[in-house]
Amino acid sequence: MNHTTGPQTADVKSDYRADFAVSEHSARHLRRILRLYLVRSGLSDVTEAAELALTELVANVVRHVPDRRCRVCLLLRPGGVRVEVADHCPELPVRAAEDGIGESEGGRGLVIVDAVTDRWGVTVRPDGRGKTVWFECLSRAAPPAPRP
Repeated sequence: MNHTTGPQTADVKSDYRADFAVSEHSARHLRRILRLYLVRSGLSDVTEAAELALTELVANVVRHVPDRRCRVCLLLRPGGVRVEVADHCPELPVRAAEDGIGESEGGRGLVIVDAVTDRWGVTVRPDGRGKTVWFECLSRAAPPAPRP
């Protein structure tokens, strides 16, 4: 039986950054990394939402970024996580209109990201050569009791 082991909560860094060339199957591997990171950070209650949102952002890279290269950043915040997916494509993502979702060929993924995260957005690189699409998921779990 295979077991994945990793750092315990006290050993988890506040950020994780890695560059990837993604394909249609990459989201599964990135979800596994994200889940391990969140569970070890005590944020298991946001894993499903964060995994779904990350899957949508990775799918956008696969569909719209010519070289399919991106940087994924997982950033712990007080009470939650911020996930960023940055690429070098200047094309900005477009969110489908709520009333035209069934007719639209694209943009449905951002509707999903909006529905399952607490906040999301796009930051354009200052040189105009790419962007970072990000989202935040806040934990609903009670904060840990203070130590005496």
